[in-house]
Amino acid sequence: MNPDLELVRIGDKESFKAWEHGYPFHTVRWHFHPEYELHLVCATSGHYFVGDFIGRFTAGNLVLVGPNLPHNWVSEIPDGTSVPLRSRVMQFTKTLIDGAFASFPELEDTQGLFERSRAGVLFSVETSDCVAPLLAQVIRSRGVERIALFLQILLELDRDAGAKTLTSPRYLPDPSGFMSKGINEVLAHINDNLVEPLDEVALATLAGVSPSTLSRSFRRHTGQSLTKYVNRLRVNLACQLLMTPECSSVTEVCYASGFNNVSNFNRQFLAQRGVTPSQFRRLLAENKSFKEAA
Repeated sequence: MNPDLELVRIGDKESFKAWEHGYPFHTVRWHFHPEYELHLVCATSGHYFVGDFIGRFTAGNLVLVGPNLPHNWVSEIPDGTSVPLRSRVMQFTKTLIDGAFASFPELEDTQGLFERSRAGVLFSVETSDCVAPLLAQVIRSRGVERIALFLQILLELDRDAGAKTLTSPRYLPDPSGFMSKGINEVLAHINDNLVEPLDEVALATLAGVSPSTLSRSFRRHTGQSLTKYVNRLRVNLACQLLMTPECSSVTEVCYASGFNNVSNFNRQFLAQRGVTPSQFRRLLAENKSFKEAA
């Protein structure tokens, strides 16, 4: 079975993405992405799949997955139940790592770690215990502290003499083959043209299927309808724009994030964030003023 492409959106004011999720969750599926991923299981047990490797995991399972290496963690929980916090994840690009090597020669000692990640790297329990609180902290940190935590995590990973690679020596991920799958071409097209008009018929033609087939396939692979998926990405982009001084008005943010009218933009933003875009910006300003006053 071909893996699905996951679109990792790293904020304009961020050099990497750090987040957490429960279970079930829409990204929990056989998938790949061009970014590195450090994945920590916080709760549950089950089977995990990295390339051609299959193993069992429990809480504390810590794995670094290299670019375009397919992976998935499947928790074994009773039907109808959910887990509020299953995993913490940190994702970052090869461009970031290459730039760090160029700027800081001291980091070259970690180059072997990233080379091994192309086969997936499982870390020891001791390293997992050390990294777990750092991952929890980096998700909630900002500014220079965030970068310091990122480097501390890399240091702990690189120190682990007990780390093991997962895939067989013969396994090589083939992203060009993965991308030949119609739904992945559609996801990549959405990512590259998010602020442009997106026509379902044109997307179906790109995938080589009928609009109804695309609709069913899209929901099966992402857990959402095409419209809901695009709106979620556009609202995420709008949040980034609202946090920058370059966009002076909500109307400007509306069109810059791909929405074609302000009323729909306000409605979608409120549904996803619980506040309107104007309220979101006001809360940001109040938070900034509170920090400055403190």
